[in-house]
Amino acid sequence: MSTVISPGKPGKRTAATAQAASPARLRKAGRRQQILACVTLLAPFTALLIAVFLVPVGYAIGLSLFGEDHKGLGFGGGTTVFTGLRSYLAVLDDPSFLSGFGVIALYVVIFVPVVVAGALALALFLDSGLVRLRRTAQMLLYLPHAVPGIIAAVIWLYLYTPGLSPVIKLLGQADVTVDFLGMHTVLPSIVNIALWSGLGYNMVIFYAALQALPREVIEAARIDGAGGLRTALMVKVPIIKGSVVMVCMFALIGALQLFTEPMLMNQATPMVNSRFTPNMYIYDAAFRRNNYGLASAASVILLIVTCALSYAVTRWTGRRERSAR
Repeated sequence: MSTVISPGKPGKRTAATAQAASPARLRKAGRRQQILACVTLLAPFTALLIAVFLVPVGYAIGLSLFGEDHKGLGFGGGTTVFTGLRSYLAVLDDPSFLSGFGVIALYVVIFVPVVVAGALALALFLDSGLVRLRRTAQMLLYLPHAVPGIIAAVIWLYLYTPGLSPVIKLLGQADVTVDFLGMHTVLPSIVNIALWSGLGYNMVIFYAALQALPREVIEAARIDGAGGLRTALMVKVPIIKGSVVMVCMFALIGALQLFTEPMLMNQATPMVNSRFTPNMYIYDAAFRRNNYGLASAASVILLIVTCALSYAVTRWTGRRERSAR
């Protein structure tokens, strides 16, 4: 007895299978294209991240675990030996390194609120429409940031130096004596240099965020009777809160990297020593004391502190946003 198979059934089964499989193939092809696009877009960033961040960090960590051992009276070349965490303990036990963080903390307390409030006020003023030559004002406010930091520090150091500064001469003619490089004024003088170059840059960030605001929200606030100041403080600022947090984080990270301004002032005033900030401590350990293990350990500790503070700021702001919702 033979079994007769209808010739139409295999064809119908094949067509149904093809129709069912085609969406799956399309989804797989779409995923492959997405993965390829992600890899293509992320490859340059990943390569730069590895080359300029991960490799130097790994090298610094490795260097911090070794030191030079000099036998006898210390004459001749030393031998590289594994020291473990000895360099980290030496850094954490050094009062000059810890005092550098104290200087940074005081600098942050002065600099961050002033630069954020000042840049935000300038951006709100430009966005209010009260300024006619808006683009010219933006360019003039941003221009100090285009000046390299070391040149800006040299210019201000000239204005701070007694006997050279025309500002001090003018104040002296008015019987006003100001020592910009004194014990209680040297840190505000450093803050002033950072403000001069940082206000315009952060103002541009805030102004770009304000320009992206939906104009119907602003118009609705004005229709409800809100004046210009109330609209700025109660409507505009809360909407661009993300930009405010970002600027605060950048200012905090920049404060931890403070180096150029106090390094130049070190040559002009005894109030700024060679280990005034953590970065100056690292420079002194590496290039004046030739202790690369100690400098690497201090660099790793500074990196950990920076990452921890950045993480704390982002978690705190994220928690506040969730609670506000």
